[in-house]
Amino acid sequence: MRFVDEANIIVRSGKGGNGSASLKRAKNLPKGGPDGGDGGKGGDVIFRASTRLLTLYDFRVRSMFEAENGVNGKGQDKYGRNGEDLVIEVPVGTMLLDVTDRSADPDDADDPVLLADLSRADQEYVVCPGGIGGRGNLHFKTSTNRAPKHAETGKPATEKRLMLRLKVLADAGLLGLPNAGKSTFLTAVSAARPKIAAYPFTTLVPHLGVVENANGRRLVIADIPGLIEGASQGLGLGYQFLKHVERTRFLVHILSGQDADPENPEAGYAMLNEELRVFDTELAAKPQIRVINKIDILEPERLAALRQNAPGDILFVSALTGEGLDALLTEMWRRFDELTPAEEPEGEAPDWTGETEA
Repeated sequence: MRFVDEANIIVRSGKGGNGSASLKRAKNLPKGGPDGGDGGKGGDVIFRASTRLLTLYDFRVRSMFEAENGVNGKGQDKYGRNGEDLVIEVPVGTMLLDVTDRSADPDDADDPVLLADLSRADQEYVVCPGGIGGRGNLHFKTSTNRAPKHAETGKPATEKRLMLRLKVLADAGLLGLPNAGKSTFLTAVSAARPKIAAYPFTTLVPHLGVVENANGRRLVIADIPGLIEGASQGLGLGYQFLKHVERTRFLVHILSGQDADPENPEAGYAMLNEELRVFDTELAAKPQIRVINKIDILEPERLAALRQNAPGDILFVSALTGEGLDALLTEMWRRFDELTPAEEPEGEAPDWTGETEA
């Protein structure tokens, strides 16, 4: 299954059925009047957030969705059947953006209208209501017009062009250069199994892992592809995935000990923080836990210099051997408790698998 986080589709509701202009025809009713029934209502187009889905790939395969039309009314007071609603399931975290008028107004081409943000399981939103059915001629009988020969036509369907944009839901986002050890960390603390190898850009799609404590509480961690300098100008792979950590409560900024300057360990975090700022100032302002990883492969002298010159808030870990992970998880739980409203329910999140789209 390919990971796809954006798709453009067209949705159309059902049109309303026409009312009937029938007149009674029977030997025993020489003055038969109108008996035309109403047309049925067209089906709505409804989007529903589902935890069963992980990607928008299906919407690259199919891009046109139509609800059923309402059935026309008939004589003998027979009302047309309502059209069946079309329920479209999308992954939790999908945003529905209306781009219907973008071609008409080029100035708004980069500013689509947000219709709904389906951030909760089973949340629904009616994008296109179905057309109302037309009334039959039995509704138009009056004392002066006992045999009306006209009926209403059903209301037309509603059509919209939509951009679907998926932003995964997680509590903590892993940030770092390629090969910083983010995937190894996610594997060490959760059941997620992202691809791990000793070369850059191993992670090509976002992955989610769930950490559960002794009380059954869950902390969802998102691992996105690594960023490089110049990502804001389109270099590398990770910049297009930064939107997947926009919803997180805090970031875990991981720096490989091999990339850290022993004389000034803090300097290694500046470059990616600048890329965050260029992308989104609100994302750059999120709380961060700073980590130096891969201490198991550092020479003792280099590690000692890093520890000596690093501020006290930088944590040293080895995701491969597990050294320092308990302290890091303790700090992550502390931040989670600090930033999570007490009344907010805990939710489950799926685990990302699959390959990126070429």
